[in-house]
Amino acid sequence: MHTVWFVFLAAVITVYVVLDGFDLGAGTLYFVLGRTPQERERISSAIGPVWNGNETWVVVGGGVLFLAFPKAYAVAFSGLYFGLILVLWLLIGRGLSLELRHQIDHPMWHQAGDVIFSFSSTLLTFVLGVALGNIVRGVPLSAHGYFQLTLFHTLNWYALLVGLLAVLVLCAQAASFLAVRADGELGARAQALARRLVPAQIVGGIAMIGPTYAVRHHMLTVFGHHPLALVFPLAGGAAIAVAIAAQAAGRWGRAFAANSLAIVALLATMAAGIYPDVLPAHQGRPFSLTINNAATAHHALDIAIVWFPIGMILAAGYFTYSYRMLFRSPRA
Repeated sequence: MHTVWFVFLAAVITVYVVLDGFDLGAGTLYFVLGRTPQERERISSAIGPVWNGNETWVVVGGGVLFLAFPKAYAVAFSGLYFGLILVLWLLIGRGLSLELRHQIDHPMWHQAGDVIFSFSSTLLTFVLGVALGNIVRGVPLSAHGYFQLTLFHTLNWYALLVGLLAVLVLCAQAASFLAVRADGELGARAQALARRLVPAQIVGGIAMIGPTYAVRHHMLTVFGHHPLALVFPLAGGAAIAVAIAAQAAGRWGRAFAANSLAIVALLATMAAGIYPDVLPAHQGRPFSLTINNAATAHHALDIAIVWFPIGMILAAGYFTYSYRMLFRSPRA
């Protein structure tokens, strides 16, 4: 049962990264691709119907963590408190910039909204990547199961590298999305950038193998102990190959889908690498919070296993309908 909830948690986080990833990346590329106020308006319109709904998945992820592994929830949110507050402020700033941009018809107001949207999207992507890097690297958990990371220790060299990789990966996904949704010069620039970013994504992923092995051997040795887990990185490589082939053929919808699947494979690889830990301790320390010592009571998990899938099916149905409407609507 604990493993099932670990899979649920990993799946919800993956859904959030994939769905909110392309509109976070669109914010990062806001001034790179949007050369004029009109083009930036088209970018925000392209993500407008779905960005707010996409962010609900981060709430679902926190809810699943609280439900299934409450000790890990309490420890992570207290130990990474500064990062959590920063994420909340960036989410607020990003939402307000989009919602209030059109409330005052003045160029300076629009410019301020654009800057806040792009800055908060970029920094939010980077901060979430840094958080993921700290989880992979491990945190200094004590024998009592608690830790406190200062800002300096949170921004360690490995977490910073993961943060930069996260920005690169989500920019590649966003460029593919805008290649589908935008036409004219904006669409052409998105296509050209996507063709450059996907190979850069490959280089970045390969470059992270050495640093990842240096901070956590288990992330790579697990594939020798459990060869079936190799399906995740292999699937990621296949997805990237499909994305490159689809780009060459001008099949941008397929390229976007393949790039999204590559992100799924990347996160699944990370989840397989840290399992059975939910919140790993630093390498060589025995105090990790695992699916066993961080889980809630079996009775609660047994009840939730009935209701959680029902809620996810309803949510999946709603999002499927929303995205079908999005991709049927005219291009930005």
